Amino acid sequence: MVARLVIDRVAKRNALTRAMWKELPGLLAGLAVDDEVKVLLVTGEGPSFSAGADIRELISDADPDDPMAELRAANLRAQAALREFPKPTVAVVRGHCIGGGLEIAVNCDFRFAAPDASFGVTPARIGVVYPPAAIKVLLDLVGPATTKYLLFSGELLTADEATLKGLVDRVADDPMAAAEAFAATLGSRSQLTIRSAKESVNALLSGADPEPAAVRRYRETIASGELAEGIEAFTRKRAPKFR
Repeated sequence: MVARLVIDRVAKRNALTRAMWKELPGLLAGLAVDDEVKVLLVTGEGPSFSAGADIRELISDADPDDPMAELRAANLRAQAALREFPKPTVAVVRGHCIGGGLEIAVNCDFRFAAPDASFGVTPARIGVVYPPAAIKVLLDLVGPATTKYLLFSGELLTADEATLKGLVDRVADDPMAAAEAFAATLGSRSQLTIRSAKESVNALLSGADPEPAAVRRYRETIASGELAEGIEAFTRKRAPKFR
């Protein structure tokens, strides 16, 4: 099954409130343990993915020395929950994908975009110091030059420009249809292989040792019969029947 997580605040171009950031980890935790869910598509309702965080909440905390503390903590927890979600995630982007919206998109495994999509990070326009944890996600994805371009300038990239810089994986007139077709492909593959690959990539990016988890997954493919099924299907030239 393919699950969808939809950002739905159309009147504000799907700007993300503190409450929305706080809710995201719980939603993801429920989907993570649902064995029926193999792929998660993340999108926005209406013409925009998300125009970012709700500006009115940026300095709303009581502490004058750190008026963004609660919002920043909720934002970083949500980003981490999406990044560490154990199943494949695809951001399906139409229209604006800016600031907090881009944070959601880049913490997904893949980004499929419509031709009218635009991407940017705009803290330099309003004097916000961007969190290093969020910078690292961008840095790992697109490298130092593009990360600096986005953060220094606050300028927006078109879908084609974002693709050239490695920020977008595919541009399609109907990105949801393209994402659904891709999700069907992922759903037909070995879920143990996919989960192991995602765990290893995340471990390598964080500087952790990926070997122990990879060995456990390898043994799991043997014990479950998944490896044997894949090899038999290949030799018999038929589609494998994975769990």
